Amino acid sequence: MIRNPILKVLSTFSRHDVKALLMGGQACILYGAAEFSRDSDFVVLADQENLGLLQSALRELRAEVIAVPPFEVPYLEKGHAVHFRCRHPDVAGLRIDLMSVLRGGDPFEALWNRRQTIHLEGGAVRVHVLGLPDLVQAKKTQRDKDWPMLRRLLEADYLADVRPSREKILFWLMESRTPEILRRLCQTYADQAAPIAARRQAVDDALSGDLDKVAASLAQEEAEERRRDTEYWKPLRRELELLRHGMDSGTRTATANE
Repeated sequence: MIRNPILKVLSTFSRHDVKALLMGGQACILYGAAEFSRDSDFVVLADQENLGLLQSALRELRAEVIAVPPFEVPYLEKGHAVHFRCRHPDVAGLRIDLMSVLRGGDPFEALWNRRQTIHLEGGAVRVHVLGLPDLVQAKKTQRDKDWPMLRRLLEADYLADVRPSREKILFWLMESRTPEILRRLCQTYADQAAPIAARRQAVDDALSGDLDKVAASLAQEEAEERRRDTEYWKPLRRELELLRHGMDSGTRTATANE
């Protein structure tokens, strides 16, 4: 269950008609893969109208930017996350992180079209959530904590869907990170697995039934995604360092002039 402070954020965004998709740990909870998180992470549409609605919602939550970069469209469009801390008594201390571009992700409108909409609190709160395939892609980061969560997300989806569509089966074959489940998928859906084996080594290994090889191939996949994520963030982190340096220099100059 999402904690009440998070519900306050979600209901505020909903009332202001903000075009935002919940992602991160709170989205994982809604997909059945529990993860404790005091933050709420969103991907948002970075156009003038939507950002105006978003600013109204943030003002209601008394949310203030707590780090670089500033809340400006160019930084969102480059892929930066903008970090806020809420001061409203109902959500005091809760952090909101906003992005508009995801590494390896499609433009916002495509993400929006694939969203899941969930109603909480007896239907009183409508929550738009990043679609599961997009959430899975977003979890492929350099952070250690994201990979166990990614595995749990896919396991939960596999165990919950007893009559999967062909599209869902292909999704599992492409993304599953549990060797036993991947082998079971290949045994049950061998015809669908065969073409994917040419593109994914872990599936090829699962077709042979060798779980050790499957595990090794999954580890190689993870290492490659971590490398890609590290490379993606390098120029963005350099830009943040320059912004912090500029802020520090400005603070020192202002202090010296007082």
